Amino acid sequence: MISRQFLREHPDRVREAIERKGVEGIDLDKVLAVDERWRELKARGDELRHERNEVSSRIGELKSAGRDEEADEAISRSQELKADLEGIEAEATDLEADLEARLLRLPLPAHKSVPVGEDESDNTERYRVGFDDIRELPDPVVPHYDLGEELEIIDFERGAKVAGGGFYFTKGEGARLEHALIQFMLSLHREQGYLDLFPPIPVNSRSMRGTGQLPEFNEDAYRVGGDEFAGYDDADLWLCPTAEVPVTNMYAEEVLLDDDLPVKHQAYTPNFRREAGEHGTETRGIVRVHQFNKVELVNFVRPEGSFDRLEGLLDEAEAVLRRLDLPYRVIEICTGDMGLKHAKQYDIEVWAPGDDMAEGPEVGGRWLEVSSASNFADYQARRAGLRYRPERHESAEYLHTLNASGLAVPRVLVAIMEYYQNPDGTVEIPEPLRPYMDGQELIEGHDPVGESAVGAGRRE
Repeated sequence: MISRQFLREHPDRVREAIERKGVEGIDLDKVLAVDERWRELKARGDELRHERNEVSSRIGELKSAGRDEEADEAISRSQELKADLEGIEAEATDLEADLEARLLRLPLPAHKSVPVGEDESDNTERYRVGFDDIRELPDPVVPHYDLGEELEIIDFERGAKVAGGGFYFTKGEGARLEHALIQFMLSLHREQGYLDLFPPIPVNSRSMRGTGQLPEFNEDAYRVGGDEFAGYDDADLWLCPTAEVPVTNMYAEEVLLDDDLPVKHQAYTPNFRREAGEHGTETRGIVRVHQFNKVELVNFVRPEGSFDRLEGLLDEAEAVLRRLDLPYRVIEICTGDMGLKHAKQYDIEVWAPGDDMAEGPEVGGRWLEVSSASNFADYQARRAGLRYRPERHESAEYLHTLNASGLAVPRVLVAIMEYYQNPDGTVEIPEPLRPYMDGQELIEGHDPVGESAVGAGRRE
């Protein structure tokens, strides 16, 4: 969240951020009024507390001096002050909770370099990579959802049977390719100086608030109910929507040392979101599903270098696609398409040539977002209590947090299946992944399983 001091000193900048980010339902004048009333109550409370302390100290002196009548008056006054103070503190406590809830919904002002715009149509393409020498593609390129079923490496029907719509199995060579992608990404980012973590998958509400998933995205998250058999009366847990949540909050309410920074962590996790078919855009395939694998990159840095680090983080995430020789582009996100917590954001979009659902390069296909590289400045740090001490004798300050997907595995899988597809329906395995698949060079698929496969023909 933004600091109360910043809000008091720069209300116009906050008002501008609300407008430019298109945040609805915020009455900033009401927020300012609540803050002003809270400060008045705190000041009045301090006055009453000071007066009561003075009166209390006089009671003993008056009694010792035999001035009982004055002592009784002082006792009566002390009781009045106590009652007044309790009323003020109760109102201040209620206002404090109200103010905190309102502050959680205020957007972080975007960095001055961020393009101003209303929605994704105002985002700016920064550059493209890998389109100078595109490999020869089949005509037509079979979409991944059809090819996955033909090769028997993705099973949508059985995934829906065991978990519902938006879930799927990868199978055989498909599962091996998914594992290879995860291991390749982790190895690559390890070369870039990242420390591996394997975090808890359930996360509590405090952690979700710390990174800004609550209250903004609570409808997209999976809430875990009470698990009495596990020792919980009423479990306050959510299934991890992104490793950003546990990894960022692992240092919540801690103070890091200047020598610790920058901290670079990476984590592979399965992620869970209620977004399959969101906006009616995805009903087939593995582009938008309820469960997906992802490698996440999280950085903790000094404030003065955070925007330079964002450029480095972007390059580290892009390296996955460069090594895999997959064409992609980088998009600079405008103010109106950013979330509350972003100071600056880039999206990395890989090119998938097998489906014309969205506009792609001149040869067709569509763009798939595989990463958002973001600088949150001190927004998450204030919510989660993430600080560092520049010098051991100095006061602790809020650090800056950044993250990027490195990358979202299913969408990279889609791009590989479509871009490395051969005319005979096989898929060439990108060379960097072959060491993780025992040197295998080609995905040729599997025979179907079950009575439904009888008579359908088997692969020779």
